[in-house]
Amino acid sequence: MPNIPVTTWSLEQTAPTDLLPAVTPDGDVQIRRSEIPSPEFSRYLYASVGGDIRWTDRLSWTYAQWQEHLERPGVETWVAYDHGTPAGYVELEPQDDGVVEIVYFGLIPAFRGRRIGGHLLSYGTARAWDLADRWPGLTDTKRVWLHTCSKDGEHAMANYQRRGFQLFDTKVEEEADGPAPGPWPGAYPA
Repeated sequence: MPNIPVTTWSLEQTAPTDLLPAVTPDGDVQIRRSEIPSPEFSRYLYASVGGDIRWTDRLSWTYAQWQEHLERPGVETWVAYDHGTPAGYVELEPQDDGVVEIVYFGLIPAFRGRRIGGHLLSYGTARAWDLADRWPGLTDTKRVWLHTCSKDGEHAMANYQRRGFQLFDTKVEEEADGPAPGPWPGAYPA
């Protein structure tokens, strides 16, 4: 398999006032926290959102690995629903010293282009800033960060910047090229 260059950009907000919220989309779009750790649901979201953009690092996780990750204090999954159907999600993970990473964010392909992404990112970022309010013992959030890469959707970087995230690092690495795994084997034509 040939290698391809992949650029990874890291972005951050250093104050809650950095957040520039998106307009709430029309229609029946709701965002709710998935409060009960569910490896099945989290894996579904991960595979469905990232299947066409080559998210593969968690595909080999066992049920126990998913469960252990989801039960960590402060790890939260916020899900956008469009007319009751899961449309995408944002996963938050606290780190040391009041840092919160938006580890995963995205929409299932069928829901892209409907203005749900900006709203979900705005909402998820606001929840990163108030994470300690829901988790006694966590340090108040001082910084929210995320990364995106050249394999992500074409509008990802612009969405992050419109929400007030500022670039702080860029890296280019070679990665093996290969087909997108899809949400399940055989989901995309070869």
